[in-house]
Amino acid sequence: MKKIVKNKKQSKKILEYTAVFTKAPEGGYDVSFPGLPGCVTFGKNLKDAQKYAKEVLELWLEVLLEESTAIVKKQKQGITSIIKVDINCSQSCRN
Repeated sequence: MKKIVKNKKQSKKILEYTAVFTKAPEGGYDVSFPGLPGCVTFGKNLKDAQKYAKEVLELWLEVLLEESTAIVKKQKQGITSIIKVDINCSQSCRN
């Protein structure tokens, strides 16, 4: 006798999150997600960092779903920019 298993219909959605790539002092890139505190990774170069960012984000969201934790589906998109300033400083300034 065959057992009939009904599959729950699962819908897929594409979610977008802002990832911040910061050059690490030891080389490579640290990656963080401002909308998901604690969701971080690292890559030895930008390509690896982007790959690992996608992987860690997918895993992070899977865990939230398994724990029945609400997922923020829409994240406010901010604008990031590097602002350079000239200041007079003593030896306490670092590059």
